Amino acid sequence: MGFFSRLANFFKMRANAALDKAEDPGQVMDYSYQKQLEQLQNLKRSIAEVVTSEKRLEMQQSQLQQQMNKLDQQALQALQAGREDLARMALQRKETITAQLASYEQQLAQLREQEQRLITMERTISARIETFRTQKEMVKAQYGAAQAQVKINEAVTGISEEMGEMNLAMQRAQDKVLTMQARANAMDSLIEQGTLGDQGLLGAGSSDPLEHELRQISSQQNVEEQLRAMKQQMQLGGGNQQQRQIPGPPSN
Repeated sequence: MGFFSRLANFFKMRANAALDKAEDPGQVMDYSYQKQLEQLQNLKRSIAEVVTSEKRLEMQQSQLQQQMNKLDQQALQALQAGREDLARMALQRKETITAQLASYEQQLAQLREQEQRLITMERTISARIETFRTQKEMVKAQYGAAQAQVKINEAVTGISEEMGEMNLAMQRAQDKVLTMQARANAMDSLIEQGTLGDQGLLGAGSSDPLEHELRQISSQQNVEEQLRAMKQQMQLGGGNQQQRQIPGPPSN
């Protein structure tokens, strides 16, 4: 096979694939069904034409038969009148008509035979077309159901893809949340340990050691003064607390 032959086959395969993709089986079968109905109508018209020709020959045959009967009467009248020559002439015409009638009878037999063949054919084709129509409707229904299933599957596939993307986005968000939580927990641990307490997170001010010591001394003095004040209050109020009684509920 030459290069151009392979190229031609390639384009034919591509064209057939494109046509098969664009082809709607329902439309193709409807078109075929309409064509079969047209052929059936043509066959019925042919049967009608044969029947018409048959009726026309029967009418002509009937007319010839009437002429034969008339010639018989004329021949008899001629013999009764002593005119044998006229009787012979009438009988000769009758023989000619007899030959024509035989030809008509032969043609009628052929037409009747042809009519029967066409009628049998018409019945067979009608039955086949009816079977094709039933199958056509079934195939169209199956094709419609298959199309609907394909659309549903495509929709489900699209939803699945979107859900996959959403799951990936959700996973990334959860990873970020876990990272932020881990970072917050780490910073809490550093704050509890005091590592970040004087480094600016709490705004503690200067990091001078002298100032730090003075603040501690001042803080301790404040604590001591508060303790002394509380002890004095407890000593002054000790006797009064021993004499206090908790009042009971009022009596009725």
